[in-house]
Amino acid sequence: MRNVVVVISLSLCACGLSGCEGLVKGPGGGATLDPNTEVGVSGIRRLSRVELDQTLADVLGDTASPAQQHIAPDPTNPYDNEFKQQLPSAALIESLERIATEVADRLIASPTRFAEEVGCTPQGPSDAACLRSFVETFGLRALRRPLTEDEVLGFLGLQTFAVEANDFKVGVKLVVMAMLQEPEFVYRVEIGTPVAGREGVQKLNDWHVASRLSYFLWGTTPPPWLLDAAKNGQLQTSAGVRSAAQRLIDDPRAQANVERFHALWLAYHRLPHAPNLTSAMQAESAALVTKVVFQDKGDYFDLFTSEQTYINQTLATHYGITVFSGGATGFAWTPYRTAPRKGILSHGSVLSAGAKFSDTSPTQRGIFIRERLFCQSVPPPPPGVNVDEIPSSPTSNCKIDRYSAHASVGGCKSCHQNFDPVGFGIENFNRAGQFRATDDGQPSCAISGQGELTGLPGGTQAFQGVVGLADLMVGSGDLEACTVKQVYRFAMGRREEAFDLGLLDKLTASFKDHNRSFQGLLLDLVSDETFAFRRDE
Repeated sequence: MRNVVVVISLSLCACGLSGCEGLVKGPGGGATLDPNTEVGVSGIRRLSRVELDQTLADVLGDTASPAQQHIAPDPTNPYDNEFKQQLPSAALIESLERIATEVADRLIASPTRFAEEVGCTPQGPSDAACLRSFVETFGLRALRRPLTEDEVLGFLGLQTFAVEANDFKVGVKLVVMAMLQEPEFVYRVEIGTPVAGREGVQKLNDWHVASRLSYFLWGTTPPPWLLDAAKNGQLQTSAGVRSAAQRLIDDPRAQANVERFHALWLAYHRLPHAPNLTSAMQAESAALVTKVVFQDKGDYFDLFTSEQTYINQTLATHYGITVFSGGATGFAWTPYRTAPRKGILSHGSVLSAGAKFSDTSPTQRGIFIRERLFCQSVPPPPPGVNVDEIPSSPTSNCKIDRYSAHASVGGCKSCHQNFDPVGFGIENFNRAGQFRATDDGQPSCAISGQGELTGLPGGTQAFQGVVGLADLMVGSGDLEACTVKQVYRFAMGRREEAFDLGLLDKLTASFKDHNRSFQGLLLDLVSDETFAFRRDE
């Protein structure tokens, strides 16, 4: 049975990809583009583990999260969907086969789910009409486009095994197993129609655009209404795409995916703390993101300047906040009052980044701020530098002296002077986000909380603590451009390149002009003309 499914699945690969070419024009068809518009590169993107599990839940009602169980964690840099890091392997192929088998077994083992998904009552193992109906409807959801007649006939060929076993469910199981191993299920394959006079540039069809929208805004396969919009040619215009995107954004699933984007961007999707503390920290940050983006819908930079936070008693005690009204088990919005905190940068979730040597690392924290929030490229250390050597000083055990001595060795100063002063500005918070006045275990080593940022438009500027850092970042004029870049990287599954710079500048200008609306940024990105095009690698 295993060999049969693998052979059939592989034999359908060529059919699937050629079938995609037969559908690339979609409703309306035209492939025109402003000659002055640059289009970025798009590669074939594999579904991340999270996307695969959410897709299986949506197309088959399978909520067992098999990808989390069987597929190795996706590399995060900081996002888990960068296609250049999605390398195929024998282990991946075996894992996908195992997932397909388990998902199919669970489906046929549940009479209720089986009846719901098949959608017809088979009159026997050879009921071709019922199996065809399932193949066509399930194929549309799984491959995110209609199947060609040749593809349908290929899958219907599996019914011979159902007849041999005298069990209609065998045919359904094999169809599911084969479909879930199809390249166009596992990967987002975008071929498109060549644009006249623009070598290497392709116009995507409506099915591709629907997938781009859904995976960007929801992190899963397009819902039925969006597939209907693609079928009816409603995604042919920027206005149609923007309208569909707004409907996606208004759904709670967009809220969850925007929260996930921030967790990856600011590195709190995984935390090294006890489960109750980890869940409380992640809930705190998710609540602030939701409030700023979906409830208040105001200036997005309130995310960095908010003077209240959403905590429970666990976090109130952890942070040393004494005035808390949430009770023993509940969460409540709580003002910081005199606590030296402001916005998401003062959350324990974000302050957990940059730990090293069982403590905070001013160097790693400085790199984190420059890479994640200013989108600056940080070069690797010179060859021969031992980055795992704990900084030391011959005269002092205080961290600031140890790091100062370390940074003065050889040519280290030129790099460390850009990172360490940033990290020392938030050194008053330990690796779990708790305030401290002195170095851990060194009560004589006072922490001043004074930091500085170099390379700003106004030159080097000093700041005091996380509050000062937040104010400096917001006022720098650089945070807008980096926010746009980070959203674009998440949307496209790659870093920006030269062809993207014009679009990024346009999006950044609009973001600034429209009160830094995060929802507006999402809508501007997807409704831009370039969203429906791709450049060959």
